Amino acid sequence: MGEQPIFSTRAHVFQIDPTTKKNWVPTSKHAVTVSYFYDSTRNVYRIISLDGSKAIINSTITPNMTFTKTSQKFGQWPDSRANTVYGLGFSSEHHLTKFAEKFQEFKDAARIAKEKMQEKMELTSTPSQESASGDLQSPLTPESINGTDDERSIQDVPHEADARAEINQSSLPFTHSTTIGKHWESELATLKSNNAKLTAALLESTANVKQWKQQLAAYQDEAERLHKRVSELECLSGQANVLKTHKTELNRTIEELEAQMKDKEEEIERLKKDIEGARELEAQRDTLSQQLQVHVPAGPQPFRFLGHSCVTSL
Repeated sequence: MGEQPIFSTRAHVFQIDPTTKKNWVPTSKHAVTVSYFYDSTRNVYRIISLDGSKAIINSTITPNMTFTKTSQKFGQWPDSRANTVYGLGFSSEHHLTKFAEKFQEFKDAARIAKEKMQEKMELTSTPSQESASGDLQSPLTPESINGTDDERSIQDVPHEADARAEINQSSLPFTHSTTIGKHWESELATLKSNNAKLTAALLESTANVKQWKQQLAAYQDEAERLHKRVSELECLSGQANVLKTHKTELNRTIEELEAQMKDKEEEIERLKKDIEGARELEAQRDTLSQQLQVHVPAGPQPFRFLGHSCVTSL
C-alpha cells in the first residue's frame, strides 16, 4: 500500500526563526492543507504539508515528541531531526483540538510500534544467546561436531544426528538476518521512492522559479515603462503649468496695454479739444485783427501785431 494520508486539515504554517529562536516566520502565505500520513511498510507516521510543489512540513512523529497548545487557535511541536519548531494557526479551536488529538493518537501508535519492534528484535536475538550459552557448556567446534579422526571411528549414529540438530539450531540467527536484510531492502526502496518524488518536486520547483523569474522580469519592464510614462505626463503637466502661467502673464500685459491705449485715446481726445480751442482762439485773433484794421484811421500805424505780442510803432 505504501504511504497514505489518514487525516487532513487546513492551517497557516510557521517555523521558528533559526536566528532568534523566538519569533515565528510564516512559511505559507495562506492556509494550506496539513496531513497525517501512515506508511504501513515501515509503520511510520508523518506530518506533511505542501505549498504548491514545495514541502513546508516533513516531520516524522516519534514517541518523544510533544504537541503544545499555546493559544485557542495555535499549536506547536519541536522536530529534532529537522532542527526546528513547527507552528500551526487554525481557524477555530475545534480544528486545533482535533489536530492535537490525532497527534497524541499517532504518537502513541508510533510508541507501540517501536516497542513491538524492540520486542521482536529481542525475541529474534534470544536463540543466538541460547546457542552462546550452550557453547559455554559444550563448545561447538568442527571437532565437537564431526569429532577427531580417532573419535569419528567410535561415534555412533545418534551422536551424529544430535550434531546435525545443533548445526540447524545455530543456523536460525542467519535466517533472521536474512529477514532483517529484506526489511532494510524494503526501507531502502521506500527511501529511494521518496527521494525520487522529492527530486521531481525539486525539478518542478526549479521550473516554477524560472517561470516566476521571467514573469518578474516582465513585470519589472512593465513597471519601468509605466514609470517613464508617468515621468512624461508629469513633464507635460509641468509644461502645461508653464504655459498657463505664461498665458496669465500675457493676459495681464494685454490688459495693461489696453489700459495704456485707453489713456492714450483719452489724451488724444484732450489734445484734439485743445487744438480745436487753439483754432478758435486763432480765428478770434484774426477776426479782431480785421476789426482793428477797419476802425484804425490812416497814417502811421500805432500798433503791429506779431503773433500774440504787439509792438508800439513810433
